Amino acid sequence: MIDLYYCGTPNGLKMKLFFEETQLPHRVIKVDIGKGEQFRPDFLKVSPNNKIPALVDHAPVDGGKPIALFESGAMLLYLADKIGRFLPKDLRGRNDVIKWLFWQMGGLGPMAGQIGHFNVYAPEKVPYAIDRYARETTRLYKVLDRQLADRDFIAGDYSIADMACYPWIVPHKGHLQSLDDHPHLQRWFETIARRPAVIRAYAGIHDSYSSPKPISAAERKILFGTQTAS
Repeated sequence: MIDLYYCGTPNGLKMKLFFEETQLPHRVIKVDIGKGEQFRPDFLKVSPNNKIPALVDHAPVDGGKPIALFESGAMLLYLADKIGRFLPKDLRGRNDVIKWLFWQMGGLGPMAGQIGHFNVYAPEKVPYAIDRYARETTRLYKVLDRQLADRDFIAGDYSIADMACYPWIVPHKGHLQSLDDHPHLQRWFETIARRPAVIRAYAGIHDSYSSPKPISAAERKILFGTQTAS
């Protein structure tokens, strides 16, 4: 059995999407980050960076002791290797997927997260920050649009690279992006959105960047303040 520590953020939704695609047995342990549950000692043993998602695999393939992982990219790579799906086995195909997975982790996610924060959640508008991160997110959309010009999915066949990127494209409106400007990306996005597993993964999910709910001062301090694990 796999324990998935989860909250419905784009990074959390990557994992929910993977489990819906694979039907891999797992148990969801919800972490309310607005209440600071990510700072609980039991969670920090799994995710010392106090971020979701995280997982514990109680039945690793080597038959040894449970494996705990944090960082959604590492988790997707581990699970794809574990079950032999959504990650090619050949050298070139495998590394094509991995480089785009790392591109999402190092580029698309952080930059989209920053424009989401400054455009939606920051207590005051900072024009320089909004312009800076909106332009960089647009650049990354263009990179992905070019990659998709001659293929159905990011690295050829549908893979963990697509699962990693899709949740960060879902809130494009909150990130001040228009898919109309990126036709290949838009076609890819609409194709993935129709997948039954994606529909299940997003059932009842509230897109907090495009249509944010009010947050209290206490929640704001926990989510965006300086609190750290003690």
